[in-house]
Amino acid sequence: MKLRNLIACLMLGLVLLAPNFARQAEAQSVQVSMPKIKFTDRTLPNGMRVLSAVDNSSPTVAIQVWYHVGSKDDPAGRSGFAHLFEHIMFKATKNMKSEMMDRLTEDVGGFNNAFTNPDVTVYFEVVPSNYLETLLWAEADRLSGLTVDEPNFKSERSVVQEEFRQSYVAPPYGMLEYLIEQQSFTSHPYKRATIGSIEDLDAASLEDVRAFHKTYYRPDNATLVVAGDFDPKQLNAWIDKYLAPIPKPFAALPRVGIKEPERKAERRITHSAANVPLPAIAFTYLTPPERNADAEPLRIAATILAEGESSRLYRSLIYDQQVAQSADAVPDLREDAGLFYFQVVLAGGKKPEEGERALLAEIKKMQDAPVSAAELDKAKNQLVTNELRQRETSNGKALALGSAAVLLGDPNRVNTDLGKLQAVTAADVQRVMKKYFTDANRLVITYLPEPAKAAVGQNRVGGEDQ
Repeated sequence: MKLRNLIACLMLGLVLLAPNFARQAEAQSVQVSMPKIKFTDRTLPNGMRVLSAVDNSSPTVAIQVWYHVGSKDDPAGRSGFAHLFEHIMFKATKNMKSEMMDRLTEDVGGFNNAFTNPDVTVYFEVVPSNYLETLLWAEADRLSGLTVDEPNFKSERSVVQEEFRQSYVAPPYGMLEYLIEQQSFTSHPYKRATIGSIEDLDAASLEDVRAFHKTYYRPDNATLVVAGDFDPKQLNAWIDKYLAPIPKPFAALPRVGIKEPERKAERRITHSAANVPLPAIAFTYLTPPERNADAEPLRIAATILAEGESSRLYRSLIYDQQVAQSADAVPDLREDAGLFYFQVVLAGGKKPEEGERALLAEIKKMQDAPVSAAELDKAKNQLVTNELRQRETSNGKALALGSAAVLLGDPNRVNTDLGKLQAVTAADVQRVMKKYFTDANRLVITYLPEPAKAAVGQNRVGGEDQ
C-alpha cells in the first residue's frame, strides 16, 4: 500500500473512531447504575419491624436482629452495659444452653457474631437456607427467654473487662482511641465509650443489669432483617409462629434527648502513657448526624485525605515531609451527632507541633481550593466499590438494609444514598471542609510517652492537661 493511501486509511479510521471516543468520555461522567435491593417491610402487632430481601444466588440466608440500643443508652455510672449485653445474649436461655448459637450456626457450616456501637447492638447469623427456621426460633428464644443471672453476668463482665485491657490498655495507642471517644463530647452520652470502664462494670449489680435488659430488649425496639435464599410466604409463617407472640411491654421506650452543644473555642488536652513509643496527635471535629446531607461529602473528604498511599496525608506527612509514620482521617458519623477525627503518629525525632502544622496545612489546602476531578472520581470509586462488594453477600445486603432503616430512619435509603454520593461535587467537599473544620470546632489531643509530659506541659501556653 502506498504511503498516501496508508495515511488516508488512518485518517479515516480516526474520523470513524472519534464519535466512539466522545461517547466513552461522556459515559465516564455518567453515574453508574446501582443494582437495587428489593425488600419487603412489615411491622408485627408487638412492634417488631421485619425487613426481608430475597436473593437466590446462593443457598444461604442471613438473619440479623438490630436492637436500637447502644452505649449512648447506658445508665449514668454504668458505662459498658450495651456492650455487656452483646456478650450475655450468647449465654443460656429458657431453651438453649450457653454458646448454643455457635452450635446452631458453626456446626452446619455457617457463622454468627454481634457488634455494639454508640447507637445499636446487632446480632447476625449466616447459615444454609434450610436452617432459617431454626435460627428464627433461636432469636425469638433469646429475646424472650434470656437467662440473666449472677453467673452469666459475672463471667461476661470479666470477659468485657479483659477486652478493655487488651484493646485499650495494652496497645500503645489504645488509650488515644479511648480519649477521642470520651473527650470529644461534653454533654451528650456519646462521651461514654462503648467499651465502658472497669470501674463502672465493677460497680454494677445484677439488678442493674436486669433492669437494662427489661428496658431495651423488647420486640418494639428490634428490627429483624432477613436476606438470602428463602420463600417469602414461609418466612412470614415462621415469623408469625416464633416472633409475633412475644408480648410488647407497656412501658415507654426511653430515648436520649440531650443535644451536644456547639463548640465555641479550641480545646486541648495532653495525655501520656508508659508504653507509647512515639508521640501522636489527634484532631476531632463535631459534624452533623449520619442522615444529614453533608455525610456523603464528609466521607469523600476522608477518603481523599487518608485512603491509601496516594492520599493527601500519606503523600505529604509520611512520604514528602516524613513527619509522621501513620495518618488517618475517620468520618465517625452517628445517629445523633457526628464526629470526624484525625489521628497522626509522628515519625522518630518529630515533635507534636510539627505534626500539627503539617496536618493543619493539608486541611487548609482543601478549604482554599477544590479537589481535583481525578481525586474526586477516585474517592467515589473507592467508596462505591467497597459498598458493592459488601452487598455481594446476603449478610452485606442485610447490613445495608438494617443500617438504612434503624440509623437513617428510612430503609429506602439503601437504594438512594449511593446515588447521592456519586452526585457530590468538588464544591461540596470544599464547602464541608470550610464549614466544619474550623479552629473553634477543634479538640486537640496530644498523646506522649510518659517522660515527655512534664516538658511539654511547661513549654505549652493555654489549653489543659489531663
